[in-house]
Amino acid sequence: MADEPEEVGRLVEAIEAFEAIEDDEACAVAVSRALAQWPDHHSKLRELRQRRVQSLKAQGKTWPEIGQLLGITAARAQQISAGLRGSKRPPKKDDAEASNG
Repeated sequence: MADEPEEVGRLVEAIEAFEAIEDDEACAVAVSRALAQWPDHHSKLRELRQRRVQSLKAQGKTWPEIGQLLGITAARAQQISAGLRGSKRPPKKDDAEASNG
């Protein structure tokens, strides 16, 4: 996308560079090493987003404005600010029984 930040483009290019590694062994090793480091980077990105959302709110933006900026709901923007992760609700009893039946 033309309107995406440069950093997003660089991240996508890095992933595509893994795909371009022709040697299966070298590719598998490189991807495995990157994935081993991903949890730390994922946490850093979540924390950075949380701080920046809090900063936007402190600057006077409303939750709907922040949500629109991020492409999420106002409620989700507020959850991010509070450090809450998306909930993973268990399936409803009827849904679980239908998939097991």
